[in-house]
Amino acid sequence: MACLVCEVTNCTYNEKYCCCKGDIMVGGRHADQEDDTCCESFRNVTGDFFKSAMDHPSIVIHIDCEAVNCVYNSGYRCHADKVAIKGNGADDSQATLCATFKER
Repeated sequence: MACLVCEVTNCTYNEKYCCCKGDIMVGGRHADQEDDTCCESFRNVTGDFFKSAMDHPSIVIHIDCEAVNCVYNSGYRCHADKVAIKGNGADDSQATLCATFKER
């Protein structure tokens, strides 16, 4: 599990830069830079989605990751100690990114 800081404050799962979802999926199967990644779990707060059943936001969560070219990816899991998701004001997941991505 990684410590997650999420700067996408308009995501329905974001509360005080932490995630209420419990786990997220970072996309970017062919990524070779952070701009090629995204948080596929992003849901716009204006959408018709609900927060997960978690009672409180968590700074430490499981991160599944499709960015196989990232040094922190092992077995489609992120093994970075700290992860930053950026893209505040995003309308969809493609406007977010994993700022922790580092190419192998």
